[in-house]
Amino acid sequence: MKVAVIGANGKIGQHLVEQMQHAKTHEVIAVVRKEEQQKAWEDRGVTTKLGDLEDPVSQLEELLQGVDAVVFTAGSGGSSGDDKTLLVDLDGAVKTMEAAESVGVKRFVMVSAWQSNNRENWAEALLPYYAAKHYADRELMRTKLNWTIVRPGALTDEEATGKVVVGESLAPGSIPREDVASVLRRCLDESGTEMRAFDLMAGESEVEHSLQSMKEMA
Repeated sequence: MKVAVIGANGKIGQHLVEQMQHAKTHEVIAVVRKEEQQKAWEDRGVTTKLGDLEDPVSQLEELLQGVDAVVFTAGSGGSSGDDKTLLVDLDGAVKTMEAAESVGVKRFVMVSAWQSNNRENWAEALLPYYAAKHYADRELMRTKLNWTIVRPGALTDEEATGKVVVGESLAPGSIPREDVASVLRRCLDESGTEMRAFDLMAGESEVEHSLQSMKEMA
């Protein structure tokens, strides 16, 4: 399966591309915004495409031609303003969905945020971010794409443990970005994750076992 990682130069995206390149289970395409980022990935033997989520849908369609699956890990970043949150985390995500549907992409895995589906649990300081994630997730659920929405807790740069917990409504917590990437990669192969949205935290179970347990939660 040919998989485009949108936001490949972000912290989760970098881990995911590296893991997929090492695993060789699927062909990975790193989608980045800048030529220097493209060169850095290509120097490491990774197929790379340039794309900007503020581009028209037609350009994103060209970008996704021949792709079987999209993993959306892009984000505007904590240092940007609410305008970029709207344009990237919401509109950029929706435009990617539209482009994916238009060119026949089948699978779409979305990185969201813990409890983005539940307004009562949104962090006061991050309301625009949570609103963007909430509505992007809702739009994804309305598409004909075979979707999965992963809602990780507070992200850390700690070393991966390979142990996580998933659930439709988990208590607050944190998780290393590298473990989030592992979950995203496994979602491409675990049938129990299809058409499902779930919270994700560091836990006590191996990634594969945790995702397989999704079938029992259905």
